[in-house]
Amino acid sequence: MSPSPTEPPGQNGPVTPSSHSDQPPRRVSRRAFVGGAAAVSAGLALTGVSAPPATAATRQTPRGFGSVSGVPGLPDGFRRTFTSRLIQAGGIRQHAVVGGDGPPLLLIHGWPQNWYAWRMVMPALARNHTVVAVDQRGIGLTDKPRDGYDTATLANDLAALMDTLGHERFAVVGHDTGMPIGYALAADHPHRVDRLAVAEAVIPGVTPSPPLLGPAKANNMLWHFPFNRLDDVNELLVAGREDVYFGWYRDLDTTFTQNADRAKRRLTIPVLAVGGARSVGEGVATTMRLAAGDVRSLVVPGSGHWVAEEAPQELLAALTTFLAPYRANATTRNHR
Repeated sequence: MSPSPTEPPGQNGPVTPSSHSDQPPRRVSRRAFVGGAAAVSAGLALTGVSAPPATAATRQTPRGFGSVSGVPGLPDGFRRTFTSRLIQAGGIRQHAVVGGDGPPLLLIHGWPQNWYAWRMVMPALARNHTVVAVDQRGIGLTDKPRDGYDTATLANDLAALMDTLGHERFAVVGHDTGMPIGYALAADHPHRVDRLAVAEAVIPGVTPSPPLLGPAKANNMLWHFPFNRLDDVNELLVAGREDVYFGWYRDLDTTFTQNADRAKRRLTIPVLAVGGARSVGEGVATTMRLAAGDVRSLVVPGSGHWVAEEAPQELLAALTTFLAPYRANATTRNHR
C-alpha cells in the first residue's frame, strides 16, 4: 500500500493504446502519469481542491478535470458506457463513475489514485455488471472533510453510496487502501457484500507488523506508514495541506483497534487475494487467511503494485471467474 507509485523494474509506465483510446496515442512515464494524467487521482486530494459547487446540474453529471469528460487515455467507447455522478450519501458528496448492466460491482481505488485507476478493466466488467468506481472521501471530486478517514467511516461512506444508488447487495474489488476499506465494508456490513476481491496491501491490525529494522524490500515498501504519522517534520514539507495529506495515515490507530475487533468475526464470503509477483505477491492471501475462511490466491507474473494497469487482462480473467457465481445467483434471483 504505497503512498506514491514506483516504476516497476523493466517498465516505463502505462501506455494509452492507439486503437483503443479516445485520445491520440502516447506513452506516459510512471512519474509523469502520477504528476499529469493521474493528478486526477491524487492532485485534487493533495491540493485540497474541492468538487464544483453543488448546483442541480453538477449533482448529477460533473464535468471537467477529474470527471469522465475531463481525463485523457480512456479506452474506446468509455464515455458511451460510463457517466460521472455526484451523489449525496453518508453526509458527504461522493463522486462515482457508473455504467454497465448486471449485478452491482463496487471498485475501490488506492492511494494516490481515484476511479481512473480502474479505467482499463471497467469496460469489460461493465458487460456483465453495473460498475460503480468511486472516489474515496478526501480524494478526487468527492468531498474532503477534515476527519473520517478511519476504515469504519470510509466503509460507511460506501455503504451509504450503494444505498443511494439502490444496491442492497453487491460485490467489491479493492486495491491498495481499497483493500482494508473493502475488508472493513465486508466485516462491518456482512449482509451487503456478496464477494470480496482485494489486491496489493496489508490490513493494519490483521497483518503481522514487520520489525522496525527489517529487510530492504520491506523497508522500501512500508517506510511511509511511520513517516506519514510523524507529528512535526511532515508538516514542514506540506505546509497548508496537512489535513488532506495526513488524514488517512493518522487515523491508523483507530483502524488498528477496529480491525482487532473485526478479526474476531472471520469473513464467511469468498475472497480473492491478488498480488503482483514483483510486489506483495502471496502476502495478500497470507493476510486475508487471517481474516477469512474461503480465500483464493492469485499472484500475477511480471506485475508490480499497480495490477489493474500493469496486468489488466490477467486481472479481468481472474475477476470474471471469481464473480461468475455472483452473477449467476443474481440472475436467478431476478428471474424468480
